[in-house]
Amino acid sequence: MKFGLQLGYWSAGPPEHAAEVVVAAEEAGFDAVFAAESWGSDAFTPLAWWGSATERVRLGTSVVQLSARTPTATAMHALTLDHLSGGRAILGLGVSGPQVVEGWYGQPFAKPLQRTREYVDIVRKVLARQGPVTNDGPNYPLPYNGAGATGLGKPLKPITHPLRADLPIWLGAEGPKNVALTAEIADGWLAIYYTPRMADVYNEWLDEGFARPGARRSRADFEIAATAQVIITDDPAAEIERMRWITSLYIGGMGAPELNFHAQVYRRMGYEKEVDEIGTLFQAGRKAEAAAAVPDELVLETAIIGNETQVREQIGVWEAAGVTMLLVSVPDVEQLKRLAPLVAAG
Repeated sequence: MKFGLQLGYWSAGPPEHAAEVVVAAEEAGFDAVFAAESWGSDAFTPLAWWGSATERVRLGTSVVQLSARTPTATAMHALTLDHLSGGRAILGLGVSGPQVVEGWYGQPFAKPLQRTREYVDIVRKVLARQGPVTNDGPNYPLPYNGAGATGLGKPLKPITHPLRADLPIWLGAEGPKNVALTAEIADGWLAIYYTPRMADVYNEWLDEGFARPGARRSRADFEIAATAQVIITDDPAAEIERMRWITSLYIGGMGAPELNFHAQVYRRMGYEKEVDEIGTLFQAGRKAEAAAAVPDELVLETAIIGNETQVREQIGVWEAAGVTMLLVSVPDVEQLKRLAPLVAAG
């Protein structure tokens, strides 16, 4: 089992101790460091800044939002980071949700699967640099010839030669169709709220993608990176209590009541009643009650919490389910050092 450090996205300001944690993660044997974005900090800059103090760990985005940049702009970011890091970049992409896409980026959210396929295809054309990049659309036409076009657009290929034409592209996906598409066109799956209990279901979705004509990978060379809180503690109840608040935020507040992909994930796990209650309470502003409505078992579905022996056993369960990397978050170097023996044993 490999470990990846998840820096996440920033809240009101940069996270404390991030620079030291990144260096410590490399020293401890972590395979990769990831950064995210929402509607504040971006994902590429922290990797370039803090990653400059590293030599070995891969540097990945988990995830950058499709609507934040055109496909060619994203390819430029990725190939630049790949050069500066000596070929260590992983491009993690995700569609986000309609509240962010339409409310923050001012773009339509419709047809996310179609947009993802087209977006990835353009990025790969840029990285291949086999000729001027063109695309017939409908979402990202190159050259642009729609309303307001001058007609002077010219197909171009990147001035800078990409370091790797096969720079890995991983997709953040939650639903069955999106996971199947990920298996078909990507090099890895960034899985959020993964539970080993549903591994057989996930494998059905993945196998559908692997079986499609022209699929890029097979299960043998495809990475599954699952976000999981891995916490070694003698007081699991306290950690579960802390995580209730985070879980209730994503179930009740990170998405519209009509369409919340995170809530849908937990519904698929069988928590329909709990999700409805948490969402209703959270939307009513009763956040403490929403957190209290999160049952222990719901938290423990997607987290690994316990003493060192229990954590080791659970990591084995996740690995047997097909997970190749655990993406973990730690607040400081001391917490990271507690995980170091597990990383070394992985």
